[in-house]
Amino acid sequence: MSNGESAGAANAPGRENTKKKPAAKKHSGRRAKAPNVRYAALDLGTNNCRLLIAAPSGKDFRIIDAFSRIVRLGEGLSTSGYLSETAMARAEKALLVCAEKIARRGVTDMRCIATQACRSAENGAAFLDKIRTETGLQFDIITTEEEARLAAAGCADLIDHQARAALIFDIGGGSTEISWMRRPAQGAAFEIAAWTSMPFGVVSLAERWGGKDLDPERYEAVVADVQKAVSQCGDPAMLKAVFEAGEAHLLGTSGTVTSIAGVQLELDRYRRDRVDGMWLGVDDARATIEKLRAMSFDERAREPCIGVDRADLVVCGCAILEALIREWPVARVRVADRGLREGILADLARQVQKQKRRRRRGMKKTA
Repeated sequence: MSNGESAGAANAPGRENTKKKPAAKKHSGRRAKAPNVRYAALDLGTNNCRLLIAAPSGKDFRIIDAFSRIVRLGEGLSTSGYLSETAMARAEKALLVCAEKIARRGVTDMRCIATQACRSAENGAAFLDKIRTETGLQFDIITTEEEARLAAAGCADLIDHQARAALIFDIGGGSTEISWMRRPAQGAAFEIAAWTSMPFGVVSLAERWGGKDLDPERYEAVVADVQKAVSQCGDPAMLKAVFEAGEAHLLGTSGTVTSIAGVQLELDRYRRDRVDGMWLGVDDARATIEKLRAMSFDERAREPCIGVDRADLVVCGCAILEALIREWPVARVRVADRGLREGILADLARQVQKQKRRRRRGMKKTA
């Protein structure tokens, strides 16, 4: 990251300087004000385009700007293997907005990531090359492992400190990342003990099973199909007994769980301050899930915390959550309106601090 400093030109060696030296400038004694640090995290997923711009504030961040738009970049991808022209046009339009916000807010450090849609599409890399040319935004197509790590890093502070373990899930449009969390030692922070990525999300399931209307039998078939895939992962972190003993909980970071929370709270508009960190009892969550499943598409579209863009996707997300609860029994689920972007911000902050420490060490060596 450039700090805006420039070095003065030195006199040529061996040549006498006959010019009169300029008078030294008087200094006020104050240090030059450091440029304001601004981080940007941009997540281009199968269904959403999300931007978060923040400034460091102690050990936390102060949000300066945010943007989220449903672009359905992965629409039709599961059958064609390619990003469609209309889907790419929607995403590009949203990314132009993001690029304008990043420029206007004076962002100093940023990272842009692309996930399942660009990972799996034959033309995913070519699309991102075009975006770089059109907007200047440079995207990394991250692995499923890094996606799981970032999601966990962004919301792990919401794990109940009294719990022995937790399962973090991120239901995306084209994939679902799962991380099993445990403490390596008493009093230590939770760490990822194991992780996996399931090759399905709300968009791919809706395209396969239909998302507008799922009767009880068809919904149960979706749940059973997802649970079968989850069960094949086994018990990679050897934590099943902890869950069965009631000493663990689920932690969801996705539009599915925030939508369920908003509907249960009967919010007339989405409110992050009410939803983020909320606890859902499993019985209450299932009652809200059944309420959503039984609604018509139009009824779900009228729900303030769902809307027309998610009305055909949310029930498939509910099926994924139900499958996880059946396979990993818990009494409660915590809702996180945070995840990948916050994980990126934390990474950026660590990288900037490392750079500062290296510069300080370099200055000491040359002093």
